[in-house]
Amino acid sequence: MTDVEVRRIRNDFPILDQQVNGNTLVYLDSGATSQKPVSVMEAEQEFYEQRNSAVHRGAHTLAVAATDVFEDARSTVAAFVGAADNELVWTANATAGLNLIAYSFGNASTGDVTPEARQFAVGPGDEVLVTEMEHHANLVPWQELCRRTGATLKFIPIMDDGLLDMEAAAALFTSRTKVFSFTHVSNVTGVINPVVELARMAHDVGALVVLDACQSAPHLGLNVKALDVDFAVFSGHKMLAPTGIGAVYGRAELLDAMPPFLTGGSMITTVTMEHAAYLPSPQRFEAGTQPISQAAAFAAAVNYLSETGMDRIHAWEAALGQRMVAGLEAIPGIRVLGPAAGTARAGLAAFEVDGVHAHDVGQFLDAAGVAVRVGHHCAQPLHRRLGLSASTRASAYLYNTTAEVDAFLAAVAGVRPYFGITGD
Repeated sequence: MTDVEVRRIRNDFPILDQQVNGNTLVYLDSGATSQKPVSVMEAEQEFYEQRNSAVHRGAHTLAVAATDVFEDARSTVAAFVGAADNELVWTANATAGLNLIAYSFGNASTGDVTPEARQFAVGPGDEVLVTEMEHHANLVPWQELCRRTGATLKFIPIMDDGLLDMEAAAALFTSRTKVFSFTHVSNVTGVINPVVELARMAHDVGALVVLDACQSAPHLGLNVKALDVDFAVFSGHKMLAPTGIGAVYGRAELLDAMPPFLTGGSMITTVTMEHAAYLPSPQRFEAGTQPISQAAAFAAAVNYLSETGMDRIHAWEAALGQRMVAGLEAIPGIRVLGPAAGTARAGLAAFEVDGVHAHDVGQFLDAAGVAVRVGHHCAQPLHRRLGLSASTRASAYLYNTTAEVDAFLAAVAGVRPYFGITGD
């Protein structure tokens, strides 16, 4: 990709063509939520204008058309990550997906469950392993699972450069490890974890592997089979799709054996006043009215990404990320979190400005029309490990140009002088 092509791509994103505080908008907060192309917005609108109906329920023409759209979208998104149709479950977002997995494992740990479900049970003496770089969405559900069941939560520490301590990891995988859940890409440091190696270490001790792919599915070209993970979660709104929809990938035989999380209509086969029997995956985990129009738009989003080319998107974003890190490192008083320039990372950079709180940095940049994220980015333990309570994060996507990165760097260079801070 080139700046010329990216400028053409930007024509598909009308929100980017606006002024903010008298300046042309520079949107560098796609790590929080991405902007949407016209084709995605049109897909959702077209559903409501032409096909709106409940799915998997009615036998009339509109209901059949709506169901076709819904299931075709599932096929499109499943194929995008290398999964089969029955291995993709719709959720409200990735956080809901992680809770689905954790609560299902908890349901397998108590009461009367099927023999197939017992493989997911955890209890006293068992261990759940995460990493020190996790988003709260991939930490708190496991904390709660361990609290409810008596299992022990452990974590792989990170090193000063933000990379996982792989030597420590090797020692933490034991016969007691039942679940290993970790992020593919850190939403703070941009570190890209070695998924295949970590999954092998977990499988060698018989643990199930759960991948938080929120920051990788939009950017890297995800293939869950090649990565050899048992489960993966990702959110639509971070990859050009609307809010209100995400997905869980799970190996079919595992999903079919797991106890359901949410129960009610649309996920059952037979219900009496005393008992209910449940459908196989994916309907097993899709109780109630589903995000139908959002699914149609999600399919349009992954089609847009596929047509652009995920390898090309990743290469472009990686270049923008390196440009950001190198530029930030050259500014006095700036500390970049994570690996230094020249080390592979995602297209984002979080940083500390010496003497200026992250919130003040964000307001200064916003005055210049630059939109970034400030705070702990839902990763307090990682920030605490790096000696911070908050940072500023710029994150790029396929619609950002090198000129925008340079405008961001120029604005950052003005922060400390504005607040009267001089020197290194």
